[in-house]
This record gives sequence, structure tokens and C-alpha cells, in this order.
Amino acid sequence: MLSGIGAIEQPSALDRALSADTALILAARSGDVKAFEQIYRAHIGRVLGICLRMTHRRDVAEDCAQLTFVRAWRNLGAFEGRSAFGTWLHRIAVNEVLTYTRNHGTRLEAETQGLDDAHLDTEAAQGAMPAPGTVDAGEVMDMERALATLPEGSRHVVVLQAIYGYSHEEVAEMLGIAVGTCKAQLHRGRRMLRERLGLGEFEP
Repeated sequence: MLSGIGAIEQPSALDRALSADTALILAARSGDVKAFEQIYRAHIGRVLGICLRMTHRRDVAEDCAQLTFVRAWRNLGAFEGRSAFGTWLHRIAVNEVLTYTRNHGTRLEAETQGLDDAHLDTEAAQGAMPAPGTVDAGEVMDMERALATLPEGSRHVVVLQAIYGYSHEEVAEMLGIAVGTCKAQLHRGRRMLRERLGLGEFEP
């Protein structure tokens, strides 16, 4: 008997996912295209979700997501494992979105006006939302429409911090802004969302 010895802790789903990512990354680094295809399938939903929420243009989001994986493939050797692989991918995705908006910002903002539901009714757009059945689908769509109306700076911060769960410090680094600016943009974005959704006065 193994009396007195505690039960062996089973790896969590997150631990297993991280382990799988590590094995695939090592294989992909050696040129295994099939391993990278598995990485792509595992992460494309959340990467596209970030791009779609930040740009609110399906065509632009798809281009940014594809460029994200092109750059990831070319720069796998630069991934040092200091953060989760998904976080590393998201940083690349945010950079692709910011690069696009720097070059097409005015046009992009103008073209998001009158956004139709087709841009939001996608699996990718639900990437970081609660599991089906836990919230009303209409409320999710209302939230997405309200999110689309936020000024770009506040929208980016709300997407990364409030929806995807990154810290103020991480979001500030991703967006190239000060932490104080990040906090101010989040406060502004949350206040505007509550106003858009008719939820009453915002309390910080």
C-alpha cells in the first residue's frame, strides 16, 4: 500500500494544452508543417476573434489573422516560452491590427458604420465569450454591436482587458501605451458600453 502518500495530482486541461503546444512548437521549429497546421487549428478561433473585435471588419480581420500565423511561422525561433504561446500569438495579432489601422485608420473607422450582423455572427466572434447557454444570445449580439461603436482606443482596451482577460500592464505593452492611459481607456469604454446598453449610470 502507498499509505501516507497523497494522490498524484492529475494534469489540468490547461496543463495538457500547454504541453501539447510545446510538443507541436518543437516539431514545427524543425520544419514540420503538419505540426504547425495543428497549432493553427488550435488557435485560429481566438486570434480571429481578437482581430474581428478590434477591427469589426471581417475581411480585414481575416487578413490580419492570416498574417499573424505567417509571422508566427517565420519567427517560431523567437518564441522563448516566457509567456503562453497563445499570448505570444495574440501580441502578433494586435500588432497586425495596429499596423493596418495606422495605414487605413480613417477609412476603417468610416467603414465600420452600419456594421451588419454577418460580421459578428461567427464562431470566431464568440471566441472568448461565455459558453453557449450561459448567456442570452440577444444580449451577446447587443454587446457586440455596442462594442463596435466605441472609439478605437477604448475598443481595443476593452477587447483585450475586459473580454480576453489581459492585465493593464499586458494590454499597455501590446498597444504601446502607458498603463495609466490603458486604465483611462478601459474606464471610458465601460462607461460608454453601459450607456449604449441602457444599464444606467456607470460605477467604477
